[in-house]
Amino acid sequence: MSETNVTIYENREFMIFNVSELNIVDFTKVHETSIDTVRKSVDQTKTFCKWDGVVPDFFNNMTTKEGPYTYTEILTILATPEWTDPNPPF
Repeated sequence: MSETNVTIYENREFMIFNVSELNIVDFTKVHETSIDTVRKSVDQTKTFCKWDGVVPDFFNNMTTKEGPYTYTEILTILATPEWTDPNPPF
């Protein structure tokens, strides 16, 4: 990971939550654009959203949220087998 990316994303935060709570997300307050464009865990049960600055209020209504995480922390999490298939289909 380059220091440039860490600097660019130093104010960016990430929240992991169950896909069952995607309907709570206000996509005008995060960098993702829709339910259809979020990244999901390998087993398709979890997802996350990212934002800059203050934590969006809609997260207060979630019961499965984990975080917020920094850019460095989310990179470590996304490198795990839960988020990155160790045996990709290609």
